[in-house]
Amino acid sequence: MRLCEDMVYFDLARGVHSDDISLLFQGWQPGDERIAVLCPHDDDGLLGAGYAILAAQANGGLVYILIYCNGCAGFSTPEEKDTIVETRKQETIVAYAELGIAPENIVRFEYPDFSVAAHIGWQMPWGGEGTFPRTIQALRRLRITRVLLPNGYREHIDHESVFRIGAYDAPQVGDNILADWGLAPPVRSCLEYAVWGDFSPEDALICGRDLSLRANRAILAPFQVEETVERAIRRFRSQSKVIEGLVAARKSRRNERGVIELYMAYDPRPALDYGPYHQAINRISLAGGEG
Repeated sequence: MRLCEDMVYFDLARGVHSDDISLLFQGWQPGDERIAVLCPHDDDGLLGAGYAILAAQANGGLVYILIYCNGCAGFSTPEEKDTIVETRKQETIVAYAELGIAPENIVRFEYPDFSVAAHIGWQMPWGGEGTFPRTIQALRRLRITRVLLPNGYREHIDHESVFRIGAYDAPQVGDNILADWGLAPPVRSCLEYAVWGDFSPEDALICGRDLSLRANRAILAPFQVEETVERAIRRFRSQSKVIEGLVAARKSRRNERGVIELYMAYDPRPALDYGPYHQAINRISLAGGEG
């Protein structure tokens, strides 16, 4: 996609930038990348990760959209109540087609809105299976290499729930467990995207970064990229009143050099480093401090 040729990727934690997508997805392997965008609701992937979707495809990646909720709460008039789910299914296909996503690359789990949290896990108390087997099996079947998760900090209960699903399930895709669900290589990296709210300050606090810079990755894109994504978002005509504020707020993405989209790269399985503890114990022992 020519409109992605001038994208610039930023590591805000290290203060560096590059035209290489590996700054966003470490160790990117063109032709061998399959990205799953985990969406609480059908339009969230466009609202928060549209630039990354376009960038991944432009750099030889295949993108899949995994939608957890069926959109049943997204009606703005009582007359739409009985038709909103089917309407949004059709709008989803048309909207993501604007970004080059084929209908067969859209996976739907059909949980009711505001209800994903109750289904997190494997075996549900009332019988049946929850999100865990469906997520793991989908990620393994599609042999996903990268996962994009929605912001898990104070945006929406479904956003927080899907973040938790991805944060804990994605690292287990490559584990040698539940072999009857299929086996696949490990997911190479996870990236959190913001649908509308700011990220958790945790990473900035740990890294000693300015707390006004909570994201640690960014894309600076040409204006045409934002125009393409906005056109896709507007394909959700049934949601025009629901997301009109979010669409209007996108103007704040613009500066004189282009438009920006923000992300949080993080390690879903941080290893425990005993080194600092050994140093502390040795230092305290040598100081002779006894309680």
